[in-house]
Amino acid sequence: MKETINSYEDLLVMLDALLREPTNFWDDFYSNREKGIPFFANKPDENLVGYFENVLTGTSGKALELGCGPGRNAIYFAEKGYAVDAVDLSGQSLQWAIERAEERNLKVNFIRKNIFDLQIEEGSYDVVYDSGCFHHIAPHRRMSYINLVRKALKPGGYFAITCFVQGGELGGADITDWEVYRLRSLQGGLGFTEDRLRTIFKDFEEIEIRKMKEVDQTNELFGVSALWTALFKI
Repeated sequence: MKETINSYEDLLVMLDALLREPTNFWDDFYSNREKGIPFFANKPDENLVGYFENVLTGTSGKALELGCGPGRNAIYFAEKGYAVDAVDLSGQSLQWAIERAEERNLKVNFIRKNIFDLQIEEGSYDVVYDSGCFHHIAPHRRMSYINLVRKALKPGGYFAITCFVQGGELGGADITDWEVYRLRSLQGGLGFTEDRLRTIFKDFEEIEIRKMKEVDQTNELFGVSALWTALFKI
């Protein structure tokens, strides 16, 4: 690879190389399915279930999940009658997701790809969902992320996200965007405040920003209060 910057895309790729965890990091992360990571449980996010009860009631359509991991939320969308494209870097996580979908006889289009390499038709999706991907997005890719979401959504479509609370017990580095590059690290995932999320997604119509409800592990839903949940409309 030529280490010459001739374009904005070249600059993004260079900064990616400084910060991004390699694909084999995530494959290793998902290789041990028994290591007790809370979101490994095959349960949908409590906020996502709430959206179907209060906002998406009776809807169907097409959903895109960014950073789907082992597929628990993509599977829930499919159960609700949505056509689902679910994207992740890790082959290990997608193999697990495929097995889960097959166990329930559900069809989900799982895609192994960096989300910034997706080729999607403008206005293709009714819902874009992200549970835990955004806090691993470096600041220099934030505008690319927002542009991807805007391009993906149909007019009137919904965008929902869960991400680390700043300084939360599961992670959520309390560092500035500039410090990311001084440290050359996202410190395991960036943390956010309500105001910061509101500022980042100011061009979307805010429906709700709140902390995820804590849900007992015996429940059929996933919920930990160390995450923000937010729902927006385009």
